[in-house]
Amino acid sequence: MTQRILQPGEIEGLDRTAIPHLRLPQRGTVFADRAARLRHLAKGHAIAGYLQLMAKVVEIQHETLAIFATFSASTPCFHAVEHAEAHSMPVVNALGGARDPAWREVLRRIVDRIDAAGGATPALRKLLDTLRAMNDAQLDNLADAVLALRPGEVDPATAPFVMAALQVVWTDIACRLDVRDVPYLETPGICPVCGSMPVASIVRIGGAYQGYRFLQCGLCSTEWHMVRVKCSHCDSTKGIAYHAIAEGDQSIRAESCDTCGVYRKIGYQEKDYDMEPLADDLASLALDLLMSEAGYRRASPNPLLWPQAADDA
Repeated sequence: MTQRILQPGEIEGLDRTAIPHLRLPQRGTVFADRAARLRHLAKGHAIAGYLQLMAKVVEIQHETLAIFATFSASTPCFHAVEHAEAHSMPVVNALGGARDPAWREVLRRIVDRIDAAGGATPALRKLLDTLRAMNDAQLDNLADAVLALRPGEVDPATAPFVMAALQVVWTDIACRLDVRDVPYLETPGICPVCGSMPVASIVRIGGAYQGYRFLQCGLCSTEWHMVRVKCSHCDSTKGIAYHAIAEGDQSIRAESCDTCGVYRKIGYQEKDYDMEPLADDLASLALDLLMSEAGYRRASPNPLLWPQAADDA
């Protein structure tokens, strides 16, 4: 049988119901798999210490998600599903409406568990004490800046911990949804569940997902389908190129767009079955350096590694 690669326009013309448009996170595995991947990637890595620290944070996320319903002050806003479907908008927009105050308890749990694990450097212990000393209003202001991607208002050292707590809250919401409850969005570059930006994309293998590219949300870990060879930031199909470290890992590349001048990483599961978009993005900083030198900007930051200063990225 002769196979032919479909071009972007042809793919878009296919019956969209024939392509799985969504992969919702699984409560029992989403953070467990990410933590295991981070620990694997940390072996012999130049930033092994940081990857191991984030692996511990993600392990605590896994533990916390399992018991989240026992201390959450509210339940997911399922009444928003009908409104979202009617207006083709995210189900629970992270940038609008009320935020479950339980996220602060999640943050404090992460801080306490990291502290209790021992081995913290003086700098890390000072950071944990700073977060622990913040009142509710200060924490909420910090969360607003993190979710709105305003790096200039956020200490890069505290942001990953704040984001980790917020991830637990919104991943809990995503885990409770049914795929049929999540609408298609007119803007494909934002998460249909929470409205956040994707951290990276992955071309998956196996079953109904074989060969399809999915963007992974940096907040709730929902994955949604997007055709390949297309900019996930500006939706252009022109000037798309792929970059990799010559002697490095070929399972992850940077997909750049000359139309908008940004890039976002894309992983290929056929080259590494265990890859996890957020973890592999975090561990491939050499590729970020390559793209920066080539004049491209990241489309959005990795939630667990905040930029040092405010810029267009």
